[in-house]
Amino acid sequence: MNIEKIRNLGPDELLHQQRDAADQLFRLKFQLKMGQTSGVKKMRELRKDLARIKTIARERELGITNAVVSNAAATTATPKQEAAPAAARKAAPAKKSSRAVAKKKSASAKKKSAVPKKKAAAKKSKAKR
Repeated sequence: MNIEKIRNLGPDELLHQQRDAADQLFRLKFQLKMGQTSGVKKMRELRKDLARIKTIARERELGITNAVVSNAAATTATPKQEAAPAAARKAAPAKKSSRAVAKKKSASAKKKSAVPKKKAAAKKSKAKR
């Protein structure tokens, strides 16, 4: 199914299409396991259609709109982001990813654990003298 057709569907129709695609995919998987069919092309198309439908449903749920840019690339922006001036967006601190935060925490934990070991080793060497 074409993405534009999916975007033009109403909320009830979108839900109906999602259920229908999921049902067809289930039946096709069942037939494949039973050995009644060997083609996976239809299954691949159904999975992609289901993903497109779910994506559009989630966009609507979040209120994300797609704006067409002059070079034909689509960008997503929330209404709050569009209303905010460019200077305010630049001034706002950048959010760090959870991976960067975890990496920083583990590095600081390593530093803290390494310092007492060095001090303890220095005390032991002084005590032996």
